[in-house]
Amino acid sequence: MNNHTTIEKMKLLHLHGMAQVHYAAVHEKMYADYTLDEYAALLADQEWELRQHKKIKNMIARAGFKLHASVRDIDYTTTRGLDRNYLERLLSLDFIKQSQNIIITGPTGVGKSYLAQAIGNHACTMLYKTIYFNTARLMELFRTARIDGTYLKLIKKIKRSPLLVLDDFGLAPFDANARQILLDLVEDRHEQASIIITSQIPVGKWHELIGEGTIADAVLDRIVNAAHRITLTGKSLRKKIDQQ
Repeated sequence: MNNHTTIEKMKLLHLHGMAQVHYAAVHEKMYADYTLDEYAALLADQEWELRQHKKIKNMIARAGFKLHASVRDIDYTTTRGLDRNYLERLLSLDFIKQSQNIIITGPTGVGKSYLAQAIGNHACTMLYKTIYFNTARLMELFRTARIDGTYLKLIKKIKRSPLLVLDDFGLAPFDANARQILLDLVEDRHEQASIIITSQIPVGKWHELIGEGTIADAVLDRIVNAAHRITLTGKSLRKKIDQQ
């Protein structure tokens, strides 16, 4: 048996995990004490893990996160109203399984965006497809999509993601077009998929923010009633970093 040829065939078949194990077995004399069944299982496990790692890496890249945020790096030491036990329950991701939402509010700089993207990143590692948008940027994409005829295509693209992260909700005013876009988006995901929303604006002011009572009622009914709330407080963490 030509082991070099076998390894090259594995690579050509894109079995890179198996190729790594077999290379170590041949050239570094590893796994010599494994039975045939154990070695076969090792090859399969290594290939599986490598492919899962690649899949997760691609999902994170395609999500479009603005920050390299990780749940491992969330700051629980700063007093800002973040309940660790509550957040860890959310990190079980049952809210995605139940098509529920998360609303994160608080003043600028307290870590709303980081927290939302950390949860989104974690969802990717658990193989939940996630997509991130700045809210104003998404509204602009939808306006362009209406003009070039790709509006429904964009809606369907977003719907394919079990988790949508909408950052900086309410910083730009909602005109008639933006209100209708928001309603379409929320209606399409209602009881089908989850949304994480971050906003400097308290939820109690969202009705006035959205405007047009009927649409505001419909949007809030679909977002808020099935939402977990995180309200962050305190001073900007950016000032803390600048002072270090």
